[in-house]
Amino acid sequence: MTPERQQKLLSTLLRRQPDLTLIADRVHKPRNLAALIRNADAVGIHEIHSINPKEGYPLYRGTTRGSDRWVKLRCHETFQEAADTVRAKGMKIYAAHLSDKAVDYREIDYTEPCAILMGAEKYGVSAEGQELADEHIIVPMMGMVESLNVSTAAGIILVEAQHQRMKAGLYDESRLPPEELAYTLFEWSNPIIVDFCRERGLAYPEYNGMGEMVDAVGWNKQVQAGEAARFEWPKFD
Repeated sequence: MTPERQQKLLSTLLRRQPDLTLIADRVHKPRNLAALIRNADAVGIHEIHSINPKEGYPLYRGTTRGSDRWVKLRCHETFQEAADTVRAKGMKIYAAHLSDKAVDYREIDYTEPCAILMGAEKYGVSAEGQELADEHIIVPMMGMVESLNVSTAAGIILVEAQHQRMKAGLYDESRLPPEELAYTLFEWSNPIIVDFCRERGLAYPEYNGMGEMVDAVGWNKQVQAGEAARFEWPKFD
């Protein structure tokens, strides 16, 4: 990898926002989920959450044009599980949902830790999501249609969040924990090794704070001898 490419990866990670995320509430169309992932990457979101559709998790890979490599995807069976995960990180949940208490999306302070909840294409935000959200937000509509495509609406809201965070200087310094920065740099810099380890149930080789392998030759010998450490990787991570 060239020094220029390495610097590009590092500078991107230094702008990641660990306290801003998306929750996809049973979004089942692969192209829409792919677009949500691309939107997330564009504004510096480090990971998003998805509640599995009733018909099973969509096979979205191949439609994200590589964006899934840069944004972590956490899958959940229920909304409660996803909500508990983001609330454990101090995040409020803002549901994109038209209701009597909904406010203009620009009235929200996105510089605070928060998760944007986007509903499924046909049914919108689930009843549970509506109830548990801290606020309902809307993108004002001036035409005949009553709603935007889920990825379009998410993009509009996320650009506002990005704008607020840029003004607040939240992109100006690294906000990821050092161990997460190193872990992600290793994954981004070594996609072949990552796939190799995950396909064979192997732990990653030792790496330093910049995600660089400490002893590539020694690890390769361990692999060939069948002595490399094992690891059970989650299905979606």
